[in-house]
Amino acid sequence: MLKVGLLGAGRIAGVHATAISSHPGSTLVAVSDINQAAAEKLAAQYGAEARDTDAIIADPAIDAVLIATSTDTHSDLIERATAAGKAVLCEKPVDLSLERARACQKVAAANGKPVMIGFNRRFDPNFGALKAALEAGEIGKPELLAITSFDPAPPPVAYIKVSGGLFRDMMIHDFDMANFIMGEAPVSVSAVGSSIVDPEIGAAGDVDTAVVTLTYADGRIAVINNSRRAVYGYDQRVELLGSEGLLQAQNMLENTVVKSTVNGVTGAKPTYFFLERYMPAYAAEWYAFVEAVTSGGPLPVTLDDGVAALAMAEAATLSAQSGAPVRLDSI
Repeated sequence: MLKVGLLGAGRIAGVHATAISSHPGSTLVAVSDINQAAAEKLAAQYGAEARDTDAIIADPAIDAVLIATSTDTHSDLIERATAAGKAVLCEKPVDLSLERARACQKVAAANGKPVMIGFNRRFDPNFGALKAALEAGEIGKPELLAITSFDPAPPPVAYIKVSGGLFRDMMIHDFDMANFIMGEAPVSVSAVGSSIVDPEIGAAGDVDTAVVTLTYADGRIAVINNSRRAVYGYDQRVELLGSEGLLQAQNMLENTVVKSTVNGVTGAKPTYFFLERYMPAYAAEWYAFVEAVTSGGPLPVTLDDGVAALAMAEAATLSAQSGAPVRLDSI
């Protein structure tokens, strides 16, 4: 039985607490948060204890920690937890700073404990089926990838100010998805972004609408479209054109009813947001982590993957600011 400490007690930590407690091979032992009341409430829901973070990391009876704290704490907690001999699953991104993330990468490698980064979309059954069809050779060689990721509404500006920006906070999932599907990182990143949804986001130094083009060494291209506002719901689609066909992963809808009348044909909207859309993926992610840790097998998503996606986010940020493509080997 894998004994787990959960660092963080916010919204996403609640999702992870459910996954940990639902798995027959893991148990939630302790929860910490800077908000003690939140930690106590979440711990009580799952029969765990509320402790401080230092106590969880120092406890030799705890085998693994799941880090769901603010991004600026991730690298430090990864280093401390692995030094204490614990396996780690950490929410994305690794850090707001690429330099700090790379330093963490070296420390964690020296500590020798498994570290998985929470890119849960890799575990979505639809995206997984698309990847499997590609690997089976069903569309030949991949040539052009298009990823659409639109949120239903922007987060509060207070969140935007500490998020690291759209490329590090939101599009980083899509950078990882591109790497997952294409099988490698691109050689260059070209980005354009603007603030047209909410002028306060622009005033905070961020963008809310962006398009990024990724160019690969062999000429393949990927295009990522992001927006903080899609009034019809959470729009999550992937399309991959290959030499022998096309693969598409469409939106998950609120229901499958289609109404056909003299007025036209209508259907349901996409599910509202990421909790509704990706709950099965979060559960599958945890199952994969437990399997890898308990069996000693390879992690399906690594700290290296997290750093690679962050490097792409850094390149996109620089490209959007300069108006020129940025090579990944230059940062």
